[in-house]
Amino acid sequence: MATSRDIRTKISGIKNIQKITRAMQMVAASKMKKTKDRMFASRPYAEKIHQVITHLGRTNPEYRHPFMQVRTAKRVGYIVMTTDRGLCGALNLNIFKKMLIELKQLKAQNLEADLCLVGDKADSFFRSIGGSVVAKANHIDNDTGVKDLIGAVKTMSDLFVKGKVDSVYVCYSKFINTMVQKPDVIQLLPVTVSHTEKREYIWDYLYEPNPQELLDGLLRRHLEAQVYQSVVETLACEQSARMISMKNATENAAKLIDDLKLSYNKVRQATITTELTEIVSGAQAIEGG
Repeated sequence: MATSRDIRTKISGIKNIQKITRAMQMVAASKMKKTKDRMFASRPYAEKIHQVITHLGRTNPEYRHPFMQVRTAKRVGYIVMTTDRGLCGALNLNIFKKMLIELKQLKAQNLEADLCLVGDKADSFFRSIGGSVVAKANHIDNDTGVKDLIGAVKTMSDLFVKGKVDSVYVCYSKFINTMVQKPDVIQLLPVTVSHTEKREYIWDYLYEPNPQELLDGLLRRHLEAQVYQSVVETLACEQSARMISMKNATENAAKLIDDLKLSYNKVRQATITTELTEIVSGAQAIEGG
């Protein structure tokens, strides 16, 4: 049975851990607001550029940029988004589960995959289980910009243009709300444009210099914007998940401290009872003597 001294030591240690988890919760809550603002600010750009590309593709159906070439899939590329740090609940674990399901489905279809890993956790995971890794982009944080992702994006887009992969997807954590983040997979390449969708209005832009050159530039910006959006979504998910995880850890520490205090009081009471019994027994022995 643990002594009262042992229990006091445990309580002291858990209180120190509780201070750390509470501080991490507050830091994550502060960072979460910044990452959410950044995420919401970038969404309209990604959506609008896709809208313009869709319109350009519909009004110029005879032009096919290399990014729009649809081929029979033989090899697939994935950009896997994770965090650099842990202590954010099951956020990264859910991404890995999603990717393992994707890779299992590819294997069932006799397809192979090339991986571009974004974040230290993805690097560590696939280094342990193996995989065809063609590019990496580590040290992803709140200061990460498009320029930090261009190398990884270009590697995957070049593989697609050269025909070494027939499609490219990104697997990332999608921000639903502060309490809910879910893994999602979206297709980056080929960029598909629906020509059968009904349009309410028939209109067109005035292009300078011409639609083809504009579409070439927009498609690359679209690819970079989609990858960047995936990064900021994942960062927002990271801070939300860490805040919730640290909040749960702080509350669990408080419950554990209460249980240990109860155990300490029981041990203390038993010790006092034993001491009183010894005193009474000693007094009776003296009186009897």
